Amino acid sequence: MLSETLAKGLRSYSIGGKVHSLRLRKKMGLVELGRHTGLSAAMLSKVERGKLFPTLPTLLRIALVFSVGLEYFFSDDKKRHVISIVRRTERKRFPESPDGGDISFYFESLDFAAVERKLNAYHAEFEPLPPGRARLHQHAGVEFLSVLRGKLELHIGMDNHILESGDSIYFDSSLPHSYRRVSQKPTTAIVVTVP
Repeated sequence: MLSETLAKGLRSYSIGGKVHSLRLRKKMGLVELGRHTGLSAAMLSKVERGKLFPTLPTLLRIALVFSVGLEYFFSDDKKRHVISIVRRTERKRFPESPDGGDISFYFESLDFAAVERKLNAYHAEFEPLPPGRARLHQHAGVEFLSVLRGKLELHIGMDNHILESGDSIYFDSSLPHSYRRVSQKPTTAIVVTVP
């Protein structure tokens, strides 16, 4: 049993309220959260109502389900980074694939400093490849791409699309897709993915 001093100190973090908020944001019931964490729905309910303070391993199980760190539960909501600025000089450039094969694009994360991201935004620079050499990939969710300059070929499912500077496209990214620069000029775009 916790002393009143410890209980008061833990209550100030509103751990239960934060768990409840994360669960509702994911539209997840207590039983489903219990399946993901191995904890009972009754125990999770007590945690959410502030009747029980979880141990760190228990809290870590919950945190992993929602892709947050333990610090999420111990930070002041008012001090959390709801605004995040990434300077151009802070961005890191990565190839599409680290295996050294044909590279159709390089990307830089535009929002890596933001916490609890609901989307992922990238600046992409596309490389010229011979037809048929661009690597198909797919991922859950949707994707939005807006060409900033140049000319880009997108292969989505069974279809090919040509986009020029100023054009944009929104598509289901669970379909196999690839990108290929088809202009002599450098081709860049902003790419936003939402899981």
